[in-house]
Amino acid sequence: MKSSKILLLVSWGANHGAAFAPTMLISRRDLVKTYLSTATAGAGEAVKHCIPLQDICLDDLPKVGGKTASLGEMIQQLAPLGVSVPGGFGVSSSAYDAVLDRFQLRERLELLMRDVDVNNLDDLAVRGRKARLIIMNAGLPDDVSEQIEESYTALSNSCASRSCSVAVRSSATAEDLPTASFAGQQASFLNVVGKHSVCSAVLECLASVFTDRAIAYRVHNGFDHMDVKGAVSVQLMVRSDLASSGVAFTLDPDTGFRDVVVITGSYGLGESIVGGKVDPDEIQVFKPMIGKAEDPIIKRAIGRKQTQIIYTLGGSNKRTKTILTPDADATRPSFTDEDAKTIAEWSVKIEDHYSQHHGHPTPMDIEWAKDGITGELFIVQARPETVKSAQKANLLQQTQVTEHDPTTIVHGNAIGSDAASGKARVIRHVSEISNIKPGEILVADMTDPDWVPALRIASGVVTNRGGRTCHAAIVSRELGVPCIVGAKDATEKLKTGEHYTIDCSNGSTGFVYPGDSKIERTSVCLLSIPKTKTEIKLILGDPDAALSLSGLPVAGVGLVRQEFVVANHIGVHPKAVLHPELVS
Repeated sequence: MKSSKILLLVSWGANHGAAFAPTMLISRRDLVKTYLSTATAGAGEAVKHCIPLQDICLDDLPKVGGKTASLGEMIQQLAPLGVSVPGGFGVSSSAYDAVLDRFQLRERLELLMRDVDVNNLDDLAVRGRKARLIIMNAGLPDDVSEQIEESYTALSNSCASRSCSVAVRSSATAEDLPTASFAGQQASFLNVVGKHSVCSAVLECLASVFTDRAIAYRVHNGFDHMDVKGAVSVQLMVRSDLASSGVAFTLDPDTGFRDVVVITGSYGLGESIVGGKVDPDEIQVFKPMIGKAEDPIIKRAIGRKQTQIIYTLGGSNKRTKTILTPDADATRPSFTDEDAKTIAEWSVKIEDHYSQHHGHPTPMDIEWAKDGITGELFIVQARPETVKSAQKANLLQQTQVTEHDPTTIVHGNAIGSDAASGKARVIRHVSEISNIKPGEILVADMTDPDWVPALRIASGVVTNRGGRTCHAAIVSRELGVPCIVGAKDATEKLKTGEHYTIDCSNGSTGFVYPGDSKIERTSVCLLSIPKTKTEIKLILGDPDAALSLSGLPVAGVGLVRQEFVVANHIGVHPKAVLHPELVS
């Protein structure tokens, strides 16, 4: 261990744009004592904390976490099939162990988490902050920081750069599992430049194992706090700040329909979509026609794309900034049909590979990015979808809202197909989430991972912004909470303390009605429905309902009401368009 590197100088608060500064001085004697006490007997080789992504596969998940293992697997197995994935390296869980094995950190953290009450949001926040500070103040051991710096330098050299821009993302050992997503539970940092900045971001990712949302998620999903270890992926950035990025699901995330790839996108870095900051563009591609039909796209929708996240240049402490999207860009698609076809083709290849690896169909949740300099597309993350793919295919669950006030106060994209009634709680900032009471309807401009403790106790969620693949939508599906995203002015029209009903049971659009309503739920086992000699077919008036109806034991669609299709999508009856003078 080099005496020239006795400590790593870090600061807490990188999320707030603060510069890194010393927080704790650790003596050389204490460092040497800790090192000697934790070294394994007869160990002649240093532990390898950093591993190039191309040397990692899914079997390495226990030591590098789900996100990093998936990146390595795609580089090894899918790059030869044409799927482009940026390079980088993984910081393994041994680095996390090296941090916790010093200064009795493991014992202190275990004691702090022993009787945590995740339903007490104030207590949760206090304990979470203490846990993160314990790790941040301890810093990285010298051998860990040295290996990170060496790996970062090698990565920079590989792309002919003194200091390349990288994404530093948490990849905890229980993250992105086939049975638990841990979506957005730990920290991520974009456009990180310089070896010291990378080391600081890695440390904060390790500390983020104890974010409030991650603590609550582990408790609710039965994970022991000390069994989940921190690990980190360090990956070359794609200049999507100059182009676009987004998310792709290899099934419809709301209906579970398996024969589509649902792609959402917006301008700039992908955090805009994942964080629910924008209403994105959406394209649906029909899987059976990929590679067979010239145009396998079955649906296109242009979102408002209110803002975009771009790099901050000129020496600012903040690595990225959010700007308004120009009106001319907001009204045109952020990615082309050709982009969508390529993303869909890659997504199917990824799904096929993971399905073969796991031995059963494995729908995927994928993040993509387009480089604005080279025009190239890249896959930057891939994880198993854990909600619809886990539901029983032969069980039909239906919700019907009856005896409700017909007035629609707001509407937006329906997430799920359930409904809920209750008091509204309008929250304008994450610092206010402790105000929400169990069973209330959470109303917000948008949500991000810091809002998860509130989402867990809400009976429903309504946001002004966001699309079907944003964080609020993903977490609400996982929790089974009805949610409406992209409701535009919900925080202005809905009032705290007033009673409302949110209804997601009528297809792709969700509605908010005044007052409490009667909600009826039924479950039908499709296997129990007898087969008839006469083919039963559907009469279809709303194309958006087609995907959810496809799971019914019917012989297809017998009649499409074209005038209803036009009315649903255009909003005007065909006769009113032809003869407006007859409209009174």
